[in-house]
This record gives sequence, C-alpha cells and structure tokens, in this order.
Amino acid sequence: MTFIINGETHERQEETLATLLSALDYEGEWLATAVNGEIVHREERAKYRLSDGDRIEILTPMQGG
Repeated sequence: MTFIINGETHERQEETLATLLSALDYEGEWLATAVNGEIVHREERAKYRLSDGDRIEILTPMQGG
C-alpha cells in the first residue's frame, strides 16, 4: 500500500497504525498521530485499519529551546 507519512510517500505493508508505528520505530507515551486529518488516540491505534492512500501524521515532542 502507498501511504503519505509526514508529507513523504512510502510503500508499506502494515495494516494497522500500531504495526506501522512499530515498524518505523516510533514508540513512547508522547506520540501523537492523525490519519487523513483525524486524530487517532493511542488506545485506538492497534485496531485502526489503514487503507491505500492514507495520509498519516506522526508527531513527537522536541527537546531544546
């Protein structure tokens, strides 16, 4: 399937948001995700099924100032 992840096109095979995040090494409590402009809460990621063409935004906190 083709996904647009943080503005870049990727060919991936993961079927859920949780498996995609794991495959991309995104872990942690402070992660924010959205698919096609809709927020997907941490509790929903394991059951959230991805579809070809989904736009996925993954946000992580930045340190520094």
